[in-house]
Amino acid sequence: MNTKTEQRLIRKARVRKKISGTPGRPRLTVFKSLKNITAQVIDDTNSRTLAYVSTLDKEFKASMKPGKNMEAASKIGEMIAERALAKGIDKLVFDKNGYPYHGKVALIVEKVREKGIAV
Repeated sequence: MNTKTEQRLIRKARVRKKISGTPGRPRLTVFKSLKNITAQVIDDTNSRTLAYVSTLDKEFKASMKPGKNMEAASKIGEMIAERALAKGIDKLVFDKNGYPYHGKVALIVEKVREKGIAV
């Protein structure tokens, strides 16, 4: 019997066989731990991270109080969209990293779409 983490990694591998980021349409990936949320925009062709936001960033910590998980996910979505737009990225492929498209993961993508990026 696989643990929850192992099951998520199996789902992640199955999806990553089909999804990859290109220079024209990079991959937006989300990672959740019990305490933190991370979002990255990745160009897999050149193996480069184009934009990165985490709840551990100094800029993020200055604007948020700890323990506000849904608000944190919302802010992460807004910040990653702003950083992607600053790099001239207006289209993304979304990689939910094996997580259900629900709650924090869905909220991040919703905020990115609100900023005008096609996901």
